[in-house]
Amino acid sequence: MKKALLLLLFAASCIQYATAQFTVTGKVTDKDRVSLTGVTIAEKGTVNGAYSDENGSYTLTVKKVPATLVYSYVGYATQEIVVSGDASLDVIMNDAATELAAIEVVGSRSLNRSITNTPVPIDYIDIKKISNEMGQLDVNQLLHYLAPSFNANKQSGADGADHTDPATLRGLGPDQTLVLINGKRQHQSSLINIYGTRGRGNTGTDLDAIPISSIDHIEILRDGASAQYGSDAIAGVINIVLKKSTGEFTGNIGAGTNLAKYRFDDKSFDGGKITLGANYGFKIAKNGYLNLSGDYMNTGHTNRANIPADWYPGNTDVRNEFGEAAGQGVGFMGNLEIPLSDKTDVYAFGGYNYRKTDAYAFTRVADESRNVISIYPEGFDPIIQTEIGDITAAAGIRTKLGEWNFDFSDAYGSNKFHFFGDNTLNASLEEASPTSFDDGGTKLSQNTLTLDVSRFYKEVMSGMNIAFGGEFRSENYQIFTGEEGSWKTYGPVIFSIDSVFDDYGTFVALDTTFRPGGSQGFPGFRPANEVDETRTNVGGYVDVEIDLTDDFMIDAAIRAESYSDFGGTINGKLAARYAISNNFALRGSVSTGFRAPSLAQVYFNQTFTNVQNGQIFDAVIANNVDPITVALGIPPLKEETAVTGSLGFTAGNGKGFTATVDGYYVKIKDRIVLTGQFDNSDPIIGPTLDALNVTAAQFFTNAVNTTTIGLDVVLNYSLTLGNNDRLGFSFVSNINSMQVDEVNTTGLLEGKEDSYFGPRDSAFLVNSAPRSKFNLGIAYSHKDFSANLHINEWAPLTFYDFDPKPYTYDMKFTVDLTLGYNISDNISLNVGAVNLFNTYPDYYDPYQTESGGAWDAVQMGFDGTFLFAKVGLKF
Repeated sequence: MKKALLLLLFAASCIQYATAQFTVTGKVTDKDRVSLTGVTIAEKGTVNGAYSDENGSYTLTVKKVPATLVYSYVGYATQEIVVSGDASLDVIMNDAATELAAIEVVGSRSLNRSITNTPVPIDYIDIKKISNEMGQLDVNQLLHYLAPSFNANKQSGADGADHTDPATLRGLGPDQTLVLINGKRQHQSSLINIYGTRGRGNTGTDLDAIPISSIDHIEILRDGASAQYGSDAIAGVINIVLKKSTGEFTGNIGAGTNLAKYRFDDKSFDGGKITLGANYGFKIAKNGYLNLSGDYMNTGHTNRANIPADWYPGNTDVRNEFGEAAGQGVGFMGNLEIPLSDKTDVYAFGGYNYRKTDAYAFTRVADESRNVISIYPEGFDPIIQTEIGDITAAAGIRTKLGEWNFDFSDAYGSNKFHFFGDNTLNASLEEASPTSFDDGGTKLSQNTLTLDVSRFYKEVMSGMNIAFGGEFRSENYQIFTGEEGSWKTYGPVIFSIDSVFDDYGTFVALDTTFRPGGSQGFPGFRPANEVDETRTNVGGYVDVEIDLTDDFMIDAAIRAESYSDFGGTINGKLAARYAISNNFALRGSVSTGFRAPSLAQVYFNQTFTNVQNGQIFDAVIANNVDPITVALGIPPLKEETAVTGSLGFTAGNGKGFTATVDGYYVKIKDRIVLTGQFDNSDPIIGPTLDALNVTAAQFFTNAVNTTTIGLDVVLNYSLTLGNNDRLGFSFVSNINSMQVDEVNTTGLLEGKEDSYFGPRDSAFLVNSAPRSKFNLGIAYSHKDFSANLHINEWAPLTFYDFDPKPYTYDMKFTVDLTLGYNISDNISLNVGAVNLFNTYPDYYDPYQTESGGAWDAVQMGFDGTFLFAKVGLKF
């Protein structure tokens, strides 16, 4: 096998010498004949390519005859040109999104608007190019390092959130960012974040369910957009654009591992990862295509639980296993377009992702009521397993009737989160307990019918685009039960009886400890938790963009929505852009927004059984329609509302330097949070809980008002040093400050703000984004060699322990390095390190952190150095 692989690599590396070479030279300009610097000119089916210099000129040595050259540049339509020999080829790049089959640039309904001249800030992430150049192996982590205000935290000990990263934009909730695929609304995950996690009380979209090999690029609109896209777009919109290339196979093989530290054994490495990806497109008719992709990932556990005993003496036994979850996953995606005529296309895309994951819960020591000595003589570490299935399917037709563009589509999606317990037990069954359980789970499905209509009036002023449309969406949320042993308490079963004496040695009483029921680690859902709820909503919008002059444009949008469960809302947006010169423009926007309460927030509920004085009681997360919630005066959930604004500028010198600077303001009222726990010892609400046979309860409620202000800065500068050398610099930063303005309690719970949403909860909310995050990148390429260096700054974060007493993670810097080499025209190799110098956050008492480890879930992570190698293939 090794000999065959070596022969294959040798043969591939010889292709470039066995084929006649020729040279193509030329100049690349825009439609106004202005030179474009940094245009990528690639030989299709190979890793061979060049860049245009500051004069727009380029030279490319082509390795095969005939060859297809691909010209690509942000904001311009990609062009493919076939050449058969030495040639002088000047190319004019046209603005993107001007043909019928174009996908709208996120943030604009105009097919004539490119990403470079929108009135709101948009990040363009070229996934197909950078996925092999960086050490991050999934979509969330790539965006975490590349987009200024995007944050995705790796969790440990957070139940479901260990298996899918909660991601945020501008520090707002995971469910306050709308995700689109090819401009169509993507469904959210059925998981609601509950325990010890960022985004607590929120749902979000599972970006890692989308195969990374299927993605061409990602557009991130960093601006409120509810008036254009509806609910969930308070923080912004992420639009994932799928590949549509044909006649070219691309593949990747990735492997990596963490440098092990703070383990209980002598392993030098852990957290090993293997990734495989493949993509190929078939041409259909003249301009149609079928593009297919598949990904595979295998991830191992990391463990950082064995902290030095002198850090916090006696407090190092909370967890024997603390680190990243393990898992395997496979995903497929297809993207199809078939032209029926010059004016009509049909299109479809869809995929399936399956992941099986494995995460450790908190340790159960040997001599406690939650353990059975005969099963686990030394205690045990429960394992929370999940099987996650995610389906995406969309189809539509685009046509042009006269001067009007019509787009009618239907998009379906579902996400199923099935929990299992392993290496666990039900202590109330004692020696008869199984050690694994089916815990049940959750499922969310969504179907969206959309009609979009637009027309561009070239003769009105300097151009006007009118768009309007409607949407009908239905959603269904389910909780399904686990097996009986996963949730039931059998008994009560006595664990121990101890005598209690007063200070004078006089016997007072007997203290009886009972064994708890249910699966340890993650108690299963019981029949009383079952949910199967559906709602619908209908919405409509009007969006008008006017170029008043060649330099000044305005955009106004209004959208109305009506939900079957909570009512309706109307939101508006006004945005403008003024180009002072070809190289400098001002832009800004103001809008109102909303987010409807998710079905999971309304209906999620879970029960934990306690035994007190021989009686079985329940501790519950009660849903919004539960009699407990009603009895305590928690009102029905309503929409979150927001006012957002942004103001900034774009600049460039036309010679490789670009800059965008955007300030933003987001004020949100009635944010939905999960409260702290209220128990029956409270003199006011205790009798109410006792009457309902409940010892403790917590709820989802519209409790918090927040104000966020911040600044995003993106600077890029590239130099072409001769035809074979390129040097690039990038600086990406976000400064973010969130303030909890008010905590609104109910009349019955007035004065209990610290339990409702106290300083500890507020700190978790505020620290969804650090106060600052900087990334300085330096990229150099010479012929077949490339090097990429990134320096990351992670700002201080202040949390509160259970006392509550503040503690701070100080500012840290990490360095990432990637070295690349094109082995042949078809094979590239990249090797490197994420967090090269093995930097860790400051540590804290595991008894006080939310994770039970020495570190909370901070943005820089807690797994240390990650070493990686990636092989890229193009044929």
